[in-house]
Amino acid sequence: MMNAQQIVLASRPKGLPTNDNFRTESITLPGLQNGEVLIKTKYFSVDPYMRGRMNYAKSYTPPYNVNAPIYGGGIGEIIESNSDNFKKGDVVRGNFPWATEVVIDAKPLMKIDTNIAPETYFLGILGMPGLTAYFGLLYIGKPNPMDTVVISGAAGAVGIVVGQIAKLKACRVVGIAGSEQKIKMLKNDFHFDEVINYKTNSDLNKAIKDACPKGVDIYFDNVGGTISDAVIANINFHARIVLCGQIALYNSAETPMGPRLQPILLTRSALMQGFIVGDFQNFFSEGIEQLAQWIKENKLWYKETIIEGFDKLPDAFLGLFSGKNIGKMIVKV
Repeated sequence: MMNAQQIVLASRPKGLPTNDNFRTESITLPGLQNGEVLIKTKYFSVDPYMRGRMNYAKSYTPPYNVNAPIYGGGIGEIIESNSDNFKKGDVVRGNFPWATEVVIDAKPLMKIDTNIAPETYFLGILGMPGLTAYFGLLYIGKPNPMDTVVISGAAGAVGIVVGQIAKLKACRVVGIAGSEQKIKMLKNDFHFDEVINYKTNSDLNKAIKDACPKGVDIYFDNVGGTISDAVIANINFHARIVLCGQIALYNSAETPMGPRLQPILLTRSALMQGFIVGDFQNFFSEGIEQLAQWIKENKLWYKETIIEGFDKLPDAFLGLFSGKNIGKMIVKV
């Protein structure tokens, strides 16, 4: 028997979550059953979609249970195996409870090859965010050379990858971010053509019109809210709106009222399509192979914000909603 620490959902938040919605507990792990492995967790991903799972509401993934562990993407090392597919010392990616050690079914785990990229990249650019960017832009956005692509949340884990892939497809890329540090990074490190600071622009509609004099062909929407209202007001005929995230609305206690978008979509013959990365699971190997190739060729780069300490998981998660991350937010256990 082994003892471990785990973090559970102590209560469902109303509006913006706080540390009071989490609780740390000591647990005793069970022995291994056939097909199970014991993993010492090394890294955890924190992601905006997890906020939705804290509510008791119907969605594409079940809600977290109160007084039960939070689950999320993680990387760990197998320290004991009762599975034919994994051995002690293997480094794997999976969906783990927030715990320092876990006993888990081995079937869904994926062994990662650290010769391709650093371990943490498999939670970011070679994981869910990178695949989200790849499939959202290429399969839904369908970029053409010289298209103008606008990305909200452009300095986040998904946005950084979307912008780079759009540049590889010869598009003009305009990002929207919330600090001068992020704006400089997107321009200097990732070669975005223009970046708008939504926090210092009092008229976002005009700022987008100025940055996109030929209009917006593709909008990759990671944010929603008033930012998206302003972008969609500037879309072109046959524009494609890739609906990826709505972080601006996740903590709203009431449903906010915004502009009616249907007349714009109708008169511009525009497409708006929501998606989750799991919609493309049959094509994951293609996405990972292409992303890895671009990394190997130095055509894709990545940024991570890594916070150390298992106990910092709630703080790291809450930091997503105030923009404290640049690129992928990861906690090193």
